[in-house]
Amino acid sequence: MVHTSAKLAEIDPVWQRVTDEAREAIVQEPLLGGLVHGSILHHSTLERALAYRMSSKLGSGEMSEQILREIADEAFDADPGLGAAARADIVAVYERDPACHRFLQPILFFKGFQAIQAYRVGHWLWTQGRKDLSYFIQMRVSEVFGIDVHPAARMGKGIMIDHAHSIVIGETAVVGDNVSMLHSVTLGGTGKEDDDRHPKIEDGVLIGAGAKVLGNITVGHCSRIAAGSVVLEPVPPMKTVAGVPAKIVGEAGCKQPSIMMNQILSGEASE
Repeated sequence: MVHTSAKLAEIDPVWQRVTDEAREAIVQEPLLGGLVHGSILHHSTLERALAYRMSSKLGSGEMSEQILREIADEAFDADPGLGAAARADIVAVYERDPACHRFLQPILFFKGFQAIQAYRVGHWLWTQGRKDLSYFIQMRVSEVFGIDVHPAARMGKGIMIDHAHSIVIGETAVVGDNVSMLHSVTLGGTGKEDDDRHPKIEDGVLIGAGAKVLGNITVGHCSRIAAGSVVLEPVPPMKTVAGVPAKIVGEAGCKQPSIMMNQILSGEASE
């Protein structure tokens, strides 16, 4: 079914904006026409575009792009929540990353966004009992994007991972909605125990670059973890922690740290 632009904007404003920006991008840089058409404009929905983009990035001699695309299409068709989460992620990146000026950018260029969408497909496979295939996707995401998220980990929507290099999220980790993290963050365990051993990050948390959160501990909603910190103890809601090991150094400084993205330990945060 073909919709007019106005009708599509009502039905799916995120996808409408992506396609509008895609057409503008081709005008501004015709040499990207093939990429933009193939990745965006040849597809009827955001879900189909994401499946194509994922397969084109992760396909290899071990598994073809066509097979990966069919797997991703199956996942998006079976679980509408995957597409809803992707839209929330696009908006999150646009609103929080000062280097992002268009909805189009995360889909085409940002490996943090691309890796999280591939993780979501892998997680869906995990929930269907198709664990070996989900491990394969985890492996390819790690090889291609330098991000290692276990397919059993649970991640909410509105996730923004800036720069994204060397992110590690363990098997029993839980990440809530509207969480922001920067590069080299680890949500890891503290040993070789085979149980619930990874952090639980509640909604609205900001995790600075290089921070390590280790063990089955909870980081309370709307808190901040300073860059380079090592968090070994639970963090109460709406606090700022810093140091090795991390200690409470003040309040979060605002109601939504993950949206404000303020990583400076100011006087407001230390009162």
